[in-house]
Amino acid sequence: MTPGLLRAFRATAYEAEGAVARIGRRSPAVDALLKRPAAFITAWNPCSRAMPFGWNDRMQDRLRQLVRGRVIGEGWGRGRAWAEHHLLVEGQPARLRVIARRFRQHAIVIVAPGRAARLLLA
Repeated sequence: MTPGLLRAFRATAYEAEGAVARIGRRSPAVDALLKRPAAFITAWNPCSRAMPFGWNDRMQDRLRQLVRGRVIGEGWGRGRAWAEHHLLVEGQPARLRVIARRFRQHAIVIVAPGRAARLLLA
């Protein structure tokens, strides 16, 4: 992962159901959604390459089907010059990382009750 891409991940606000997480910070609003560890994960723009909205939407539907029953909420990751739709999915980080790799993602954002959000490279 390039230094610029890493900076972009760290500068992004990850939102689900109105609760916002930022890398390295704890979010009481996100904590209120959680019972167990979870991750913000997307199927949009694999390998950080912009894809058409329709394609992204179809891939996100496939991700949603794969993790059905474990989705806590949906929202957006918003950076300075981009936005991607995310799912907040309950599960163990190692398993969620495998799912991210399947959808060719560079990383996921791990959140757990009482802890700061952290970036986990996929």
